[in-house]
Order: sequence, then C-alpha cells, then structure tokens
Amino acid sequence: MNKSFLKFITDFGPLLIFFTIYYKSGNNLTVAIPPLIIATLIAVVIMYFVEKKIPYVPLIGGVIISLFGGLTLYFNNPVFLYMKPTIVNIIFASILIVSKIFFDKNFLKFFLQTAFQLDEIGWNKLNFRWAYFFIFLAILNEIVWRTQPETTWVNFKVWGMLPITFIFTALQLPLINRHKI
Repeated sequence: MNKSFLKFITDFGPLLIFFTIYYKSGNNLTVAIPPLIIATLIAVVIMYFVEKKIPYVPLIGGVIISLFGGLTLYFNNPVFLYMKPTIVNIIFASILIVSKIFFDKNFLKFFLQTAFQLDEIGWNKLNFRWAYFFIFLAILNEIVWRTQPETTWVNFKVWGMLPITFIFTALQLPLINRHKI
C-alpha cells in the first residue's frame, strides 16, 4: 500500500468512522465517541510502525481526542467534545506565538522544514499566519457550537473545518513560493 495513501487513511479514517457511526446511530455522540477514540489510537500505532518513529502530532491528537471524548462520556456532557477544537486551536496558536515572541523559536519551521525550505522572513510570516488562522478556527468553532444544533456542529466539524483549512493552506502558496530558498 502506498505510504501517502496510508497516511491519508490514518489521518481521516477515524473522522470518517465517527461521522458514519454518529449518523447511523441516530446522531448519538455516546455511541460514536468510543470508535473515534479507538480508531485514532490504532491510526497512531499504524503510523508508528510505518514511519519507524513516534508520530508526535497524531499522538497528541489521539491523547486530546481520548481526553475530551472520555470527559464527554464520563460526564455525559457533549460540551467537552464541542470545546475540543477551540482548546486545541488556541493551544496551537499560543505555542506558535509564544515560542516565536519569547523564545525566538519557530515551531512551524521545526515541523515543516523537511517539506520545504523558506527564508526566515517567510517562516516568520507563515508562523504568524497559521497562529492567527488557529485563533480564527477557535472563534468559528465557538460560534457554531453555541448557536447551532449538534448535527450542524458535527457537519461543520467534518465538512466545514477541513475545506476551510485546505483553502487557507492553498492561499499560503504564494507566500511560500515568494520566500522559497
């Protein structure tokens, strides 16, 4: 099996499983969360064996999904799951901003330097753009889950946030091309 296809499956498979089970169960988060957690953890293990190293970003995602999904199940309160994207996006934004401003470390560069090479101005601009984008996603998630029914939030989470992220990423290509080394 192609390695990039396997990565795609491990990245999006758990979300697809969640979405499918959520709708087949009559929109029941309690039924859909355990398969999401299990599929996410299996995906992390698969990527570990394929890449022969710990996949930190998926691992962190798996821990966060397990934590917030577990809290949702334990307290029988979906607010924990609703707030997960907000909290995760704020954490990502904070890491990017604080590490650059206070420690002069560019975490985006650390994670993406094998994908492409940019000059420092390009890395700094990209770092802050992603930080602001994460803040935007956090605010957008809060607006949607607080003003819309659960099914709308689930659809937004799957069919809204992903396309928005892909569009944002594509819009960064001119900056990347301009600052390529």
